[in-house]
Amino acid sequence: MQPIVGVVKHYDWGDREYLATLLGHRPDGQPWAELWLGTHRSGPAHLVDGTALGDITGELPYLLKVLAAAQPLSLQTHPNAEQALIGFAAGRYVDDSAKPELLCALTDFEALCGLRPGDDTVALLDTLGEGATALRDTVAGSGPGTALEGLYTNVLDPVTIIEACHHSAAPEARWIRRLNAMYPGQPSVAAALLLNLVHLKPGEAIGLAAGNLHAYLHGCGVELMAPSDNVVRAGLTTKEIDIAELLRIVDREPLSNPVLPIGRRYRLEGTGIELVRLDPGDGHRSRGHELAVDLGGGCWYLAPGTECTVAEVTFVVTSV
Repeated sequence: MQPIVGVVKHYDWGDREYLATLLGHRPDGQPWAELWLGTHRSGPAHLVDGTALGDITGELPYLLKVLAAAQPLSLQTHPNAEQALIGFAAGRYVDDSAKPELLCALTDFEALCGLRPGDDTVALLDTLGEGATALRDTVAGSGPGTALEGLYTNVLDPVTIIEACHHSAAPEARWIRRLNAMYPGQPSVAAALLLNLVHLKPGEAIGLAAGNLHAYLHGCGVELMAPSDNVVRAGLTTKEIDIAELLRIVDREPLSNPVLPIGRRYRLEGTGIELVRLDPGDGHRSRGHELAVDLGGGCWYLAPGTECTVAEVTFVVTSV
């Protein structure tokens, strides 16, 4: 195992302590949002002697991150492989590949993930009273996908729906109030009511396939993804949004259970790679060019055929 140096991203939604402390730094008042470990052009890692990681591995087919969110990230989705290829050729996307993701929680973690089944959303909206009636009736009659489109095409009034959450004690309504304080009246604030509100405990994970509408809300986790920057945002952000493209590619099928069963191996959908958790004392033999991060703050490159025994809880990216 060779130590490597990743790239820290100081996005404004980042936590100011967790990632800095993990990497052995004193918190400096900046938001430390993400640690990137990979060869992607936006944040390539290197060996401690300055050698670019990609000079040894070539372009890796994945990107490993540690993410620490103190504030919500944008509501977004990603294209599938075919959409990405066509969109890249047309100049609509910056990469020609899909961006499947998975996240394994390191702390309690909250996220919005996929459209909630219609009956469950109707039951929630029934508790919010008259202001949510139009949204409730659309979900009941035509499904959550149609309701989502209605919010973004001015068929449904997001403000009335948001106001219906003002006096509710439901966790979903509390998040609506918080999001509305940050992005007043945005359709994406009301759209959050259509999504599964996921509470992960450390060790639990979610998988985000193409088209999954999602937003990380709060917490820290290890994230594995394909090395693509193809992000289509709907809102909850100051960055560029593209509602027409999002409605074209978003997955409108309800997702009944976004949380993956707790385990030691999490496969990244549509790829031949997976995120594996190793506990202290576990042995491992690398199958290819692998990267790892441990909870003592160590970041590592494993050349093909490397054998090791880990001293800390370690997450390693390996071939299936």
